[in-house]
Amino acid sequence: MSSEIIKKEDTKITLKLVVESAKFEEAINKVYNKTKSKFNIQGFRKGKAPRKIIERFYGIEIFYEDAIEMVFPEVYETALKQHDIKPVDHPEIDIEEIDKGEDVVFTAVVEVMPEFEVAEYKGIEVEKKEYNVQEEDIQKELDVLLQKNARMIAIEDRAAQEDDMVIIDYKGMVDGVAFEGGTAEKQSLTIGSGQFIPGFEEQLVGKNIGDEVEVKVTFPEDYYAEDLAGQEAVFEVVIHEIKEKELPQLDDEFAKDVSEFDTLDELKEDVRKELEKNAENRAEQELRNSIIEQVSGKIDIEIPDVVIERQVDNMLMDFGYNLQYQGLSLEHYLQMTGISGEDLREQMRTDAIKTIKNELVLGKIGKQENIVATDEELDEQIRKTAEQFGQDPEKMKSNLGEKELKSIEESIVFRKTIDFLVENAKIA
Repeated sequence: MSSEIIKKEDTKITLKLVVESAKFEEAINKVYNKTKSKFNIQGFRKGKAPRKIIERFYGIEIFYEDAIEMVFPEVYETALKQHDIKPVDHPEIDIEEIDKGEDVVFTAVVEVMPEFEVAEYKGIEVEKKEYNVQEEDIQKELDVLLQKNARMIAIEDRAAQEDDMVIIDYKGMVDGVAFEGGTAEKQSLTIGSGQFIPGFEEQLVGKNIGDEVEVKVTFPEDYYAEDLAGQEAVFEVVIHEIKEKELPQLDDEFAKDVSEFDTLDELKEDVRKELEKNAENRAEQELRNSIIEQVSGKIDIEIPDVVIERQVDNMLMDFGYNLQYQGLSLEHYLQMTGISGEDLREQMRTDAIKTIKNELVLGKIGKQENIVATDEELDEQIRKTAEQFGQDPEKMKSNLGEKELKSIEESIVFRKTIDFLVENAKIA
């Protein structure tokens, strides 16, 4: 078997792959022996017909396809290693020559990441921002704690108002016909949360328990369900309960209930320290991002579409997992926001390209500066990850495959490369 590069164009490499006739003949014989039991030819017991008879009956090419599937992976993988090619997608294969007793010649068009150079990455001028913690910042955090520990109190002596939670039944109709997903019972809704279609929640303000309310709305033009987009709808709503939020007193007793501290002042001081830590982390991360963006912004890289789409897929998957932690599904999120799945993909595409480009640039700089992940650093990262998931580090390491270990190694190299850029930057 042999191979050669016959063409390079942007992110595509065309390989010529040759399988010797003897090698291909061997593959054909293997296919024949494996599949001969399927052939039923008159004059021969099933599975006993010689190869030449089968080829005469069905055509000389009868075993070619399976033989190609047998020999191609080996010659292709050998060629990738020989020419140090790292494909980003499956190759486009074409059979150039295939005749009995002759060498088989393939061409394989391989998509690869683009080649580029990174020259100016030392001495990047960047300003490190300062985020000072103010008293109002501390109060905002305390307000969040108050909200988290609030109680919902049933209200019976007044009408519903902004920020109340109402328990409702509803039935939605378009042109007098109920539509799918438009009916629910004992549904919780906080007025003003934006959870429902624009205009729905406001029409419940001033209504009382037991009221039957006719809510008229118009679905947004970009609503995810195309059959409802732009349609006028009427919801028959019944209010069963009204609840308001009751906040606890912000005092020493509250501090004892929600924290390890005995006084409100101690709680405030702890909140301050945490906010200052977060502010420093934010400033440091923005500094690092700014350096990366300056270096990356100087370089023009043509990224293959398949790589971009794969990154978008990963981002969508992570986004879906995060929604699940919040008790939402991706479908529900699209319904709430009124955007389509394709629109969401398009929104993520810009960030996907930026992420891929930054990783390519950092990888290139890491190679140029001979930055590597040591065994000790790899073990330390696995230890930290194992602690997060409550697992034994050695057991986790033994269960990691080559791909997972490579990913951890790359993340360490990326981090060390950014550290290198920061150390060599001019920070004001």
